[in-house]
Amino acid sequence: MVTLRRRLAMNLLYLRALLRRFRTTALMAVLLFGCMPLVYRWRHVGADGHAVSLGKALRHVYFLLYGQPSLDVDDSLLMFLDMVIPPVGIAVLVDGVVRFAYLFFARHRQDKEWFEVIAETFKGHVVVCGAGRVGYRVVVQLRSLGKDVVVVEKREEAAFVAVLRDEQVPLLIDDIRSPQCLPRTNVKKAAAIVCATDDDLANLNIALDARRMNPDIRVVIRLFDDDLVAKVRDTFKAEALSSSSLAAPAMALAALDPRIVHSFRIGTHLMVVSVFEARSGLPGLTISEVRDRFGGLTLSMRRGGKGDEWLHPSGDTRIQAGDMVTLQAEYKDYKQLRAFTMEPEAPVYAHHGEG
Repeated sequence: MVTLRRRLAMNLLYLRALLRRFRTTALMAVLLFGCMPLVYRWRHVGADGHAVSLGKALRHVYFLLYGQPSLDVDDSLLMFLDMVIPPVGIAVLVDGVVRFAYLFFARHRQDKEWFEVIAETFKGHVVVCGAGRVGYRVVVQLRSLGKDVVVVEKREEAAFVAVLRDEQVPLLIDDIRSPQCLPRTNVKKAAAIVCATDDDLANLNIALDARRMNPDIRVVIRLFDDDLVAKVRDTFKAEALSSSSLAAPAMALAALDPRIVHSFRIGTHLMVVSVFEARSGLPGLTISEVRDRFGGLTLSMRRGGKGDEWLHPSGDTRIQAGDMVTLQAEYKDYKQLRAFTMEPEAPVYAHHGEG
């Protein structure tokens, strides 16, 4: 959710980026409306023999932009300016003002120039390539952590394009492999890039291009080919993740034990997260005793199964009957803890050689 304060800050950053981009237009405006009237006041003499007022000189310059001079000049320099100001003013100033107004007041439009200006306001942001299910969840997680995110997606009809636009996430519809695409994301000032498209080759190309433009950028690559993961990590010094390797442990353990809410690997160790309702065995033990006896790290507790969840309870906290305790442990330790609590034994996870 974008707060009012953050939205105001973004608007100011966006305005500053626009002014920086249109500095030529600003300089032309100063030259035309600041300097030119002074030249006319200096050189032009009216029928009464007096110099023209500054206000009339300014009005003359203004109407020259529309080809409607208000002064009848006979000075050679002023006649030259009368011929030069209209085309120069229209070509540079008027065009710049129209484009500036368009970009500032039509920011809801998802064109490439709008996206590029928005990206210029960011520094230390994360570029997410791919607006599919994985890419969208990455964006949601990053934004919940307070990180600025820009998204690139090749297809207008991708699953979460409309959702991202509704949430006011800067989104570029473009082929990520085109030479102009990554520079538009301001990748040179980005902290990280997440390559989450459904094409392994495209993800590798994105990673190489991003590292070439920004040698210090952190690269995270989603790969479908498990054989490429280790090679990419070693060769590109990037964090390569395989969807199948991440999902396999969770799916296997979910099939064996529905009480396991999450699983992951740390080296060769299979770790699980599960929720225990303290009925038998656990009541009377402290958090430290559960850790020392069973290797179970208590992540959270809900007293009596009600109320707010209490994260990271202290080691001397004593578990009471009815408490809901979320524990993290290695799978074999988890099975021992289930046996201790006198719950039905979980089936053996034979694939990992544990019984």
